[in-house]
Amino acid sequence: MDPRPITLEGRHVRLEPLTLAHAPALLAALAEDESIWRWMSIEPPLSLEAMEAHVTSALEAQASGTTVAFVQVCLADGRVCGATRYLSISRIDRGLEIGWTWIGKRWQRTAINTEAKFLLLQHAFEGLGAARVQLKTDARNLQSQAAIARIGGVREGVLRKYQKTRGGHLRDTVMFSLVEDEWPAAKERLVAKLGG
Repeated sequence: MDPRPITLEGRHVRLEPLTLAHAPALLAALAEDESIWRWMSIEPPLSLEAMEAHVTSALEAQASGTTVAFVQVCLADGRVCGATRYLSISRIDRGLEIGWTWIGKRWQRTAINTEAKFLLLQHAFEGLGAARVQLKTDARNLQSQAAIARIGGVREGVLRKYQKTRGGHLRDTVMFSLVEDEWPAAKERLVAKLGG
């Protein structure tokens, strides 16, 4: 298992490798409503300079082999609508995490997030041979917990005072995962949810 930058495309969204050239479009998607950044651990990058620094940090982590960063492109309008990553990559254990996911307000509650997760999970299990994919979220973020459960994530527990977030709060983190044995059933449900 060796995750690398790749383009993954469905009917609603294209995940393409993050580049510095995406910074202005990411800033535009975030600037429409910065409340979408509420649960992130860092302050929202609300200037082009800040977004470029954020992208550069993600690309540095990618160069070290610990993450693979994507932008999400809405196929209906061709606009960059958010970002997501593979992270916490453990090649020897065949595990990784899907995280740092955010999507602009206008694209929330559409098929984009569900299809993006489907593409990432399908590539992880079928393309990379992952044994485990984990997802985690702030215990206060009930919307995210429900979304992870809808895609087949199994709630494993709460990591108490796990991570410092914006404003210095030490958040409790809810951990979910899917393992390779669960992927066929989860895939079937996701394909049905996405309309075939």
